[in-house]
Amino acid sequence: MTYLTLFWSFFQIGLFSVGGSYAAMPFIQHQVVELHPWLTLEEFAHVVAIAEMTPGPIAINAATFVGIRIGGIPGALTATAGCVLPSCILVLALAWAYYRFRGLALVQGVLAGLRPAVTAMIASAGVTLVGLALCVSQPGTGDIGPLRLASLCLFAAGLALLRLRKASPLAVLAGAGAAGAILYAVL
Repeated sequence: MTYLTLFWSFFQIGLFSVGGSYAAMPFIQHQVVELHPWLTLEEFAHVVAIAEMTPGPIAINAATFVGIRIGGIPGALTATAGCVLPSCILVLALAWAYYRFRGLALVQGVLAGLRPAVTAMIASAGVTLVGLALCVSQPGTGDIGPLRLASLCLFAAGLALLRLRKASPLAVLAGAGAAGAILYAVL
């Protein structure tokens, strides 16, 4: 039953995640933290961090990590298949439909209407992750507590290096990881 639940949960995520992996984060959080308490909110933040660092789409990486946590290798395969299958079906159907009807004004209007909704979903995921990264989470409640000054400084430094200095994201990631290891070992 667990494998079927894993498959169905990630099938829904794959089916309704319009806009890519970042837009899927609220759906994944709802499924694995709120609906099925497979992970705590803090563990979910760790899964997102790992999924972002590993190659491949974030939603598929998250499905694989959650699947391993819940059901080992078979769980990882089940959750990943559930996440990928809707996309395969939808892409084939949409490619056919778009090729056939791409000149219609209705199709262009639907695509233009989806852009703001996708942007809002990505922003929602970003706000949640920033709150988890910068604030102390309250164990067991999912509530966000006081601001972590060290995290805020690392965030500001990383953002400044990326936006103002156009630094390599890999260098910023490595530097933030090293600084975090030192800061949190001392604090």
